[in-house]
Amino acid sequence: MSKHPPEPISIFDARIMGPAFVQSLKKLDPRSLWHNPVMLCVEIASVITVATFIMSLAGANREPAWFTGTVSLWLWLTVIFSTFAEALAEGRGKARAASLRSSRADVTAKLLAKPEFGSSFTTVGAGQLRKGDLVLVEANDVIAGDGDVVAGAALVNESAVTGESAPVVRESGGDRSAVTGGTTVIANAIIVRITANPGETFLDRMIGLIEGAKRRKTPNEIALEVLLIALTLVFLLVCANISPLSIYSVKAAGQGSPISLTVLVALFVCLAPTTIAALLPAIGIAGMDRLFQKNVIALSGRAIEAAGDVNVLLLDKTGTITYGNREAVAFVPVGGHNEREVAEAALMASLTDETPEGRSIVTLAVQQYGLQAEELPADAEPIVFSADTRLSGLNLGGRQYRKGASDSLVAFVKQQGAQAIPDKLAEIVDKIARAGATPLVVSCDREIVGVVNLKDIVKAGIQERFLQLRSMGIRTVMITGDNPLTAAAIAAEAQVDDFLAQAKPEDKLRLIRDNQEAGFMVAMTGDGTNDAPALAQADVAVAMNTGTQPAREAANIIDLDSNPTKLLDIVEVGKQILMTRGNLTTFSISNDIAKYFAIIPAALLSIYPQLGVLNVMRLASPYSAILSAVIFNAVIIPMLVPLALKGTRFRPLPAERLLIHNLLIYGVGGIIAPFVGIKAIDMVAGMMI
Repeated sequence: MSKHPPEPISIFDARIMGPAFVQSLKKLDPRSLWHNPVMLCVEIASVITVATFIMSLAGANREPAWFTGTVSLWLWLTVIFSTFAEALAEGRGKARAASLRSSRADVTAKLLAKPEFGSSFTTVGAGQLRKGDLVLVEANDVIAGDGDVVAGAALVNESAVTGESAPVVRESGGDRSAVTGGTTVIANAIIVRITANPGETFLDRMIGLIEGAKRRKTPNEIALEVLLIALTLVFLLVCANISPLSIYSVKAAGQGSPISLTVLVALFVCLAPTTIAALLPAIGIAGMDRLFQKNVIALSGRAIEAAGDVNVLLLDKTGTITYGNREAVAFVPVGGHNEREVAEAALMASLTDETPEGRSIVTLAVQQYGLQAEELPADAEPIVFSADTRLSGLNLGGRQYRKGASDSLVAFVKQQGAQAIPDKLAEIVDKIARAGATPLVVSCDREIVGVVNLKDIVKAGIQERFLQLRSMGIRTVMITGDNPLTAAAIAAEAQVDDFLAQAKPEDKLRLIRDNQEAGFMVAMTGDGTNDAPALAQADVAVAMNTGTQPAREAANIIDLDSNPTKLLDIVEVGKQILMTRGNLTTFSISNDIAKYFAIIPAALLSIYPQLGVLNVMRLASPYSAILSAVIFNAVIIPMLVPLALKGTRFRPLPAERLLIHNLLIYGVGGIIAPFVGIKAIDMVAGMMI
C-alpha cells in the first residue's frame, strides 16, 4: 500500500477535463437535467431554436438562418457550460477517489480464535473478514480492516489515510483504541477486533463520499433553487405575454413586425437566473472537495452548510485544548531544600515510571540540571503506583524515593518516623492546584523535599484560533471532567469564552440542547465514547479520526488529522459556500439589468422606434444586440467556474459589513460587467454581420 496521500488536484487538471466534458454531454439527458429545472427550461428553449433554425433553412421563417442558428448554438453552449461546471466539480472528487482506490492493495490478515498473544492464527484475505473477527497485527503489517484494539499497544503509520507522516499510538482501552483499515503498524503488536464488514470500512465510505455522487441538497440550496424556479416562472409568463402584446401593437401601430419565437426564447434565457442555476450544483460539491483537501471528510453537504451558521462551539479539554498528558514544568523546594535536590529525588522516584508524567519528570531533571538517568543496579526495587497507596518510586542503596499525592506522601513519611511536615507544603500544593496544575509531592526517606508541578499543556497557537472564532461570532465552551478550579485555570489560559467542569455525558447533552433551544447552532468536537451522545445531538459533530468507533459513527464530519482546531477551517468552508451562493446570486440577478437595455429595445424597436433611447450601449443592430446578450449570458458561466469551485474568500467581518461588501462587489459589478461585455461582443459581432 502507498504511504502517501493523494496528490493535489488543480481546478482544471488535464486528467479530469476530458472526462468532465464527456460527462457534461451525458448530463444533457433530460432525465439527468431535471434536478436543475432552470437549465432544463434552457435546454427546452435550445430545442425550440433548433426548430426555428430548420424553419429558416426551409424559408418558413422570416429571420435569417445564420441568426437563428447562432442563437441556437449559444443556447446549447449555455446548457453545456452548466453541466460542465457540475461534471468538473464531481470529476475532482472522483479523481481523488480513484487515487485512493489505487493506493489500496489486497492485504492478508492473521485471524485469531481468541484475543491472546501467542495463540495460533489462520492467514486469510482481508475480504474474508467479518465484523467481530479478531486479528493479530504485528510490526510492518497492514491493518486489514477498521477495528478496535482489544490487546496490546503499537505505533501506527496512518499516512495512507490522513496524509500525516508522524506515527500515532494505538492501544487497548481508553479513547485511542480505534484503528483504520489500510494503515500500517510500525512497532510492537496489537490484537484488533474488526468493526466493519468488507465494503463498509471507513476508507470505503470515504471514497464514496468524496465522489459526491450521493450528495443531498441542503436546506439553503433547496430554498435558493425554489427562488430560482419562481423567478424563471415569472420571466416565462412575461415572455409568453409579450408575444400577443407585440401582435396587438403591430395592428394598433400599423408598423413593425411581431416578436419572433427565436427572439422570445433568447429574451427568456437571458432574463432567467441561468448563471447561478448553472453553478449552484458545483458550489456544494466543490465545498466537500475543499474540505477533503484539508484532510476533513464531510459525511453530508448539510453538515458543511450548518458549520457556516454555527454560533456555539463545544470542545473537549483533554486532547483538544490540551495535549492530554500532564508534563512536569517546575520543581518547587520546601523545608530548606533547593530545586536541584527536588529534581534529584524526583528523578530517582521516576526512573522506573513509564507513564508520560513520569517520563516528563526525568526529561525535565536531565534538561534543567544535567542529571543522568543511569541504568539501575540489580538490587533496585521499583515501587509501582497503586490506587491504594497513590504513590510510586524506587528503593535503592538503602534509600526510599517516593512521589505522589500530598496526603499520601504526608502519611508515608509519618509512617517512616517523620517528626514534622514543612510549613509551606500545604500552601504550595494549594497554589499549584488553583493554577490548574497537579501538585506531585516528592520525598527522600522520611523527609519531604519539594513538589513537582505537573501541568496540562495548552496546545500552541490555540488562543489565536479562538480569537479568530470569536471574531466570527462563535462562542467557545470548554468541556472537562476536571474540578472547577483546574477548569477555570485552563479556560483562562486557552482564552475560551466559557467552560463546563466535572462534565458527565448527560451534562454535555443537556448543554447542547439548552443552546439549541435558545436558537443557537451548536458544533462539537470529540473523540471518546462518552462524547458520542453529545456528538449525535450537535448540529455539527466533528469526530477525531483517532477517536473511538462510537464517536466516529455519531459524527457527521471526520477530521483525519485529529486536530480539533480544524473546526475553524470547517466553519470557513461552510461560510464560503453560503457566501459564494449569495455572491453569485447577487451577480446573476444584477446582470439582468444590462440585458434589458440590450434585448428589449432590439425586440420592440420596429414597433416602437421611441425605444431606441434605451439603446444606451449603442449596439450596432437588433440582431447583434440579441446575439451579444445571448453570447455574454453563455460565456459568463465558464468565467465564473473558478470562483464557484474555489469559493469566495472568507473575511471574518460582521454581517452588515459583509452585506455591504457583497452588494458593492457582486451587485454593482454584476450591473457593470454585462454593459462592458455585451458592448465588446457587439463590436466584434457588428463587424461580422
